[in-house]
Amino acid sequence: MTESGVSVLPITSLGLTHTVSRERISSGIPGLDAMLAGKGFYRGSSILVSGTAGTGKSSLAAHFAKATCERGESCVYFSFEESRDQIIRNMESIGVSLRPWVEKGLLHFNTVRPTSLGMEAHLSAFHKSIAEQAPTVAIIDPLTNLISVSDMRGVKSMLTRLIDFLKMQRVTAMFTHLSAAGLDHSLESTDEGVSSLIDTWLLLRDIEHEGKRSYGVFVLKSRGMAHSHEIKEFRLTDKGIQIGDLVNKSIAKGLVS
Repeated sequence: MTESGVSVLPITSLGLTHTVSRERISSGIPGLDAMLAGKGFYRGSSILVSGTAGTGKSSLAAHFAKATCERGESCVYFSFEESRDQIIRNMESIGVSLRPWVEKGLLHFNTVRPTSLGMEAHLSAFHKSIAEQAPTVAIIDPLTNLISVSDMRGVKSMLTRLIDFLKMQRVTAMFTHLSAAGLDHSLESTDEGVSSLIDTWLLLRDIEHEGKRSYGVFVLKSRGMAHSHEIKEFRLTDKGIQIGDLVNKSIAKGLVS
């Protein structure tokens, strides 16, 4: 039930019958593409970007949105934390200009508080936006906030149906996930238990060494493709995200232990 009436959603998870593509699309970050065999993501795949607060998850998503629009394709950006104008302003600070793509009708924002709708209503809203905008890329930032709407089981059930629906539509989906900080918490897990549904999983880590804080990125998994197993420096600059050298081996060992 929505303000527009009753929506009937298809059951998409009964059979894994969606077709797959061998086409690769850029993340919008050359250094990250290089970590994915130099070719980026598979079109129509599901991508998870995990990390603690401030590591650059939304910035990475913004690069992907911009790269999509630069190819002349449409992107829908679902945000549960920030308004459209706030996202646009914040991304300008790292040299990522999104407003021109909004004005050209290629980038569409859907920004609501997660508690404004129930889980089924959120799923209906996703379906409605995909049907209306016909995007090739959808970004959900962050999926963590949906926990406030339902329990873990409910969130996973909805996300399973959403990911299956997007795959059937051949929409490439990127989800951001806020990981809890602290040495006692494994960052290589998700509260929603959706990692098994994901094709490519990127992990962003904050690194403290000798009184300085920096960030690292590595690929936890990427189904069906060769990919880097190295931890690289992940830098936010006024010219966008830059992927740097290998993180010091002694530090990297502590990050993945």
